Amino acid sequence: MTEPTTDPGAGAATAVPALEVQELSLRIGGAQILEDITFAVPTGQLVGVIGPNGAGKTTLFNLVSGVMAPTGGRVLLDGQDVSGRSVTQRAVAGLGRTFQTSSLFPMLSVEENVRLAAQVKEGHAISLLSFPRPGDAASRRARELLDEVGLGSRLRARAGDLPHGEKRKLEIAMLLATDPSVVLLDEPMAGVASGDMDSLTDVIRSLHRDHGRTVLMVEHHMEVLLGLVERVAVLHFGHLLAIDTPEAVMADPTVQSAYLGEPV
Repeated sequence: MTEPTTDPGAGAATAVPALEVQELSLRIGGAQILEDITFAVPTGQLVGVIGPNGAGKTTLFNLVSGVMAPTGGRVLLDGQDVSGRSVTQRAVAGLGRTFQTSSLFPMLSVEENVRLAAQVKEGHAISLLSFPRPGDAASRRARELLDEVGLGSRLRARAGDLPHGEKRKLEIAMLLATDPSVVLLDEPMAGVASGDMDSLTDVIRSLHRDHGRTVLMVEHHMEVLLGLVERVAVLHFGHLLAIDTPEAVMADPTVQSAYLGEPV
């Protein structure tokens, strides 16, 4: 069995992790949902989170992002304890998240969705009544990001009409508009057609490598996840079984046993 560790690797022992959870736990009634989850994600690293259904992956994301409050433990961003902060306060501190289901303004255009995110980053109030103008800074930023994720030709399309793969790209463009340092991607391939996965994978790779974001990612499509991540964390019934390189984790008999013979 690979022992859970917070060691970010050689040469980074003294660096402050971009994201760290310390003994993070959640108990609801008599049920222990997560217990003493401890690991760190070094700045600039992409870490995958895997585990069978019910392992606690989305719950972990809910605790880290502030959607739910833990019953024990702490969440740190760049060494700062944000455990008592709201979702909005954590976003201001540099934490961005996508969800399993799309969280867009479906009746607005693709450009308007990203423009609104860029407005917030610039410190302006969200305005659904003002339309993008060519010279507007938020509009320029929106178009730059949409070009980067491959949606430059879809500016006027209604967000709700996009196929799943393009909705995921739009969500990532919106995240980039808010300039997060740490990004949580919760099953980005959910509902995405197989033919669209390669281009979405490229967008996620660019989010990590080209934009330098630290990424924690839950994904059931293992071939996608293993092609992106530098380390893999394995959850099983609320416990952290292992966190190591993809090769070490996939070869771990304890991890294989946790999947009850399912290929990982």
